[in-house]
Amino acid sequence: MFSIRKLGAIGRTYRHLNRYRRILRVLFKYGFADLVEGLHIDQYLETGLQMINRKPREQIEKKSRPERLRMAMEELGPTFIKLGQLLSTRPDFVAPAYLSELAKLQDDVAPFPAEAVDDIFFTETGKKPGDLFQSFEERPMAAASIGQVHRATLLDGSEVVVKVQRPDIEEIIAVDLEILAHIASLMEQYLEEVQGHRPTVIVEEFARSLAREIDYTVESFNIQRFARQFKGNPAIYVPAIYSDLCTERILVMEYVRGVKVSHVETLRQQGADLRLLAARGANLIMEQIFVHGFFHADPHPGNITILPDNVVCFLDFGMMGRLGRKDCEDFTDLVFYIVARNERRVTESVLKLTIQYDEVDRDALARDLAELLDRYVYLPLKQLEAGKILQDLLHLVAHHKLYFKPDLYLMMKALATVEGVGLMLDPDLELISLAEPFMRKVKSNRMRPSRLAEETSITSSEYLKLIRGLPEELGSIMSQLRGGRLKIEIEHSGLDLLRSALDQVSNRIAFAIVLASLIIGSSLIVLSGIPPKWNGIPIIGLFGFLFAGIMGFWLLISIIRHGRM
Repeated sequence: MFSIRKLGAIGRTYRHLNRYRRILRVLFKYGFADLVEGLHIDQYLETGLQMINRKPREQIEKKSRPERLRMAMEELGPTFIKLGQLLSTRPDFVAPAYLSELAKLQDDVAPFPAEAVDDIFFTETGKKPGDLFQSFEERPMAAASIGQVHRATLLDGSEVVVKVQRPDIEEIIAVDLEILAHIASLMEQYLEEVQGHRPTVIVEEFARSLAREIDYTVESFNIQRFARQFKGNPAIYVPAIYSDLCTERILVMEYVRGVKVSHVETLRQQGADLRLLAARGANLIMEQIFVHGFFHADPHPGNITILPDNVVCFLDFGMMGRLGRKDCEDFTDLVFYIVARNERRVTESVLKLTIQYDEVDRDALARDLAELLDRYVYLPLKQLEAGKILQDLLHLVAHHKLYFKPDLYLMMKALATVEGVGLMLDPDLELISLAEPFMRKVKSNRMRPSRLAEETSITSSEYLKLIRGLPEELGSIMSQLRGGRLKIEIEHSGLDLLRSALDQVSNRIAFAIVLASLIIGSSLIVLSGIPPKWNGIPIIGLFGFLFAGIMGFWLLISIIRHGRM
């Protein structure tokens, strides 16, 4: 697990100057010199940045800025590729042009050699692949930034896929995260346009996500939990996991033969019911979200394969989302209030689902939400796309400096992605109609007698705990009052600018007083004729006037630079 608390400390960043220089060279190469200069990195790192060529190559310069960012992230390696993929799900932080480009980030890299695979197996299990498998293909099926996948056969003849983590990937990611956290802190300090988005919080969220992704035991537990959710459901198949062979760096799971959902023609030729598959895939995702609260967060076409009899099989369980009961109910309320066109309730629901770091203009938010409702509510159901509505909602709340919780972003991304896959299979798919029964069930569950009894019991217990603890708390306060130990701390916020302005004013007044004293003193020396003299004028007086002139110009330039005469 990566340490979040100390990420970004400048002292720790100094240990990785070579990697920092490499990152800066790539940013300069792809035309982001303005960003580096805006972050004032020179004053934090004495790395000789002036020696780095800041002009991008001509062929790179012709590319758009979003394209250049994608290319830079691909060149910088696994941490930055994963960061770009995370940012592609955050329309509150990234402009639309960048979102679509970052979604194209390729995670295909050169495989690492078989000797390294043997070393990892021996370190993790004390054995070589040949001791654990009847056969093990040295050439990987696929290689990505975090690991690579090999075909193998178990000793009992079962076909499996084996995911092996890249050597030293944890150390590489840890170094990059420290540098990213430092850059994020500089962005908050120097780039006014991103300060409200809290880049350091995004880096912390990213670090937690990566820590889960590079621990293959987490993915193993995800698969087992996912299988329990759908036990007995014939519409879905979950690959078996061989947990006795899994470690933090090795994952062994059943090899599933099927057709990628994106191969529509092949599915049609094999007699698959495309309309049924579209509805079934959407229903399975919504069951994960609204029934179980544990869902596949990346259901893109490459992660869904179709088995005979229209059975859906999800692959790659490294990125999973979790939705608590309260968030699920609040999101359901939001959708129902949007359909009912209840503007006040929609505003309240948005505020419940988001985090607010600053004061929110509720009237402006309600007005913008009403405009959003006007845009969609009166359209025929066939013309409503859940992905488009959610995208516009995300942009709207970001404009008001509101932020959904991370798992809500994952949920919205999952819904939008599965809708896109469904429309590819069935252009008439209506995700909103399919979602309605699940949402009604969420609302009806809230009124079940068992649920009401549970909430009443919890509330009563909390009140009872409060009443029982009240005498002790009051006694403690009275004791501190009698002993004179009660302290009340008052924190002033928003006074930093005032304090800075007052410091500046007082410094200038002191400067002006010293300047005036110098002029008056020099004048008295000149009038008194105190030697030594130059052309009949006292030299000390001349030096005084010269120094006063320099100070006066310095004060004038300082005032002009700050734009206040």
